[in-house]
Amino acid sequence: MTTLTLQKKSLPPGDTLPYDDGEPLESDWHVIVMNLLIGILRYYWWDRPDVYVAGNMFVYFDPDQVKTRNFRGPDVFVVKGVRHKNPRKSWVAWEEDWLTPDYVIELASESTAKFDVTAKRAIYERELQTPEYVVYDPLTQRLRGWRLDTRGRYQELAPDKRGWLWSEQLGLWLGKAEYLIGAHTEPLLVVRFFDADGQMLPTEAEAAVAQAQREAAARRAAEAEIARLKALLQQRQG
Repeated sequence: MTTLTLQKKSLPPGDTLPYDDGEPLESDWHVIVMNLLIGILRYYWWDRPDVYVAGNMFVYFDPDQVKTRNFRGPDVFVVKGVRHKNPRKSWVAWEEDWLTPDYVIELASESTAKFDVTAKRAIYERELQTPEYVVYDPLTQRLRGWRLDTRGRYQELAPDKRGWLWSEQLGLWLGKAEYLIGAHTEPLLVVRFFDADGQMLPTEAEAAVAQAQREAAARRAAEAEIARLKALLQQRQG
């Protein structure tokens, strides 16, 4: 969790700040994966009112940034220690006890790939002091991450043998996986979260399907046991 300390000045109300730049996301893939990751983390922390998960939303951390356009719009971000997780139009640090993202994922594109790992990374490192910053490039299928060291500078993370990156902030792995959505005939290569034991975190829909399958299996087992007991009773009576 990062707290910015700025000199006292007139702070613009958050509801007066721009929250839409009118620019669409790069592709269907970006929309799907951004919503996928946000949905998974929101479901994972559905009972945690102190964890806020969002994406494709402006993060304001400098009261003068409306003029300088010194603000970010991360694809996925997590802020811990929040007072509530009601919807916001933008994340306005001075209205959120100066909290800024603890974890950020950027989904690179052909037009942003270089910027994401250079100038944008530097902003998260030096100005927001975001503890962990991750970039996934779907064109090269490269997953890279950085973590702040004790000097407040980013050190690149070494992936494990699976190519996954461990997040100390989330207590989760991030790695590549295939994902079949809707009526698509071919799975997409995406990034997904995994728990400490390597189990993939489900979406809410996947969890509902898994629960229904467990309940159906339990019913079948119970029905089979009842049938076995009936047959055993008939044998003894016969």
